[in-house]
Amino acid sequence: MKTNPLKDGAISKNSVGIGTVTPKMVRERAAELAILDGHLSHDATASHFAQAKRELTGVRDQDPKDVILESAPESERWDPVHGSTGQIARVAPSEDEDEEGRSDNERLVEGGIAEAEIEQSFQATRAAAKKDLLI
Repeated sequence: MKTNPLKDGAISKNSVGIGTVTPKMVRERAAELAILDGHLSHDATASHFAQAKRELTGVRDQDPKDVILESAPESERWDPVHGSTGQIARVAPSEDEDEEGRSDNERLVEGGIAEAEIEQSFQATRAAAKKDLLI
């Protein structure tokens, strides 16, 4: 999904808005990057300029393959065999699943719930029997 390039990049420097990115600003940032890399400020390389531009504008240099991929419709971006509809693969049951696809944990929970229901109904029946004897 493409993001809005206007929302990327630097918008302030030292708490002051930078406004429109100018070539001078790119040169200054490239000089800073060159110094950080151990070069003299006037020895900034093309990679320093590219990084400075990316940092200030937020625009990423795209690989030509990515540009082609992004231009294709979403439904056709990954199609290893063009025109093939494919088929649904059968899912092999896991070792801890039963024939219905329930895991060991699911079966244990269901068993515990069933036992709790039986115990509750037994206690309710016993309470009702005691009540009947007292009346």
